[in-house]
Amino acid sequence: MPTIFSSLLPVVILISVGIFAGQRKWVSPSGAKELAELAFMVLTPALLFRTMSQVNIDDLDIAPVALYFGVAIVLFFLLLFIQGVNRKSVVLSLAATFSNTVMIGIPLVSLAFGPAGLVYLLTLISMHVLILLTIATVVLEFTAMKEEIATTGQSGFTVSKIFQVIRNSLLHPIPLPILVGLFFSYMEWQIPQVLDQPIAWMGSAFAPLALLMVGISLHGVLVGFQKSNHGHQGGDQLILRSAIWVAVLKNLVHPLLVLLVGYFLNLQDLAFSVMVLAAAMPVGANVFMFSQRYKVAQEEITMGVMLTTLSALITLPLIMGLLTWVQSLP
Repeated sequence: MPTIFSSLLPVVILISVGIFAGQRKWVSPSGAKELAELAFMVLTPALLFRTMSQVNIDDLDIAPVALYFGVAIVLFFLLLFIQGVNRKSVVLSLAATFSNTVMIGIPLVSLAFGPAGLVYLLTLISMHVLILLTIATVVLEFTAMKEEIATTGQSGFTVSKIFQVIRNSLLHPIPLPILVGLFFSYMEWQIPQVLDQPIAWMGSAFAPLALLMVGISLHGVLVGFQKSNHGHQGGDQLILRSAIWVAVLKNLVHPLLVLLVGYFLNLQDLAFSVMVLAAAMPVGANVFMFSQRYKVAQEEITMGVMLTTLSALITLPLIMGLLTWVQSLP
């Protein structure tokens, strides 16, 4: 428990500072949206490009993480099928499958399993954004185009519309820096020091700013709940219910599925333990930025990030205990 608490506490503190800043009105609602846009358009690409440019593709051990992504992708599309494909369901499904593998995952895995476990987690991290966020981006762009066609009464998908979706998916603050970074890595190029330092600064600023923004947005959501009259309580209850479901899916269903599939595949090694623990992490801040960018499910994701972080104090020890028990079975 001390290990889990020490890993989660910095995240809770940053979100709490954001709530305090929102309460003091140090950042206006319009300012908060502009900061979110800045983080998505500038800080996120810097983080992704630098991370992927340092990946040694030849050293990546793909096998241990195949289970993780297989479960995550199946769960993502299963949730889309259950909810119906729309922008909101895409973001909520991403929240149920995208873990905070960096701010919480790295210190927790390092303390729980040491350097050997961290190697597997870093392999997962190097592919985490590439696979899950790229899939979500493509699905979101197709969904947005589909909703635009339905709203405007245009004809269905044409070659030009499909090309537009592909272009929007590639020329995007998520996939583009990932692809450019991978190209840098493949070509074994080095970022000049004079450029690498500011890029590193921008990348390191993403996570704390994103969590502060979660707190500021969460304050707005909580104020909205307090001001609600009887005519709006149904909407507030729906937001809270969605956030609770995100917490259940992310903190329990996702890791339990990884654990169950791994058990039937007779996986018992360290890599399997790291994958289960990574799946049990709270929702990553990138999902919050996605909701802000596409202006959909913002309240649900904001509340979901906070709920999954707090509930992880209970669910993470539960999952780790269950993992230990399963690995002790003959």
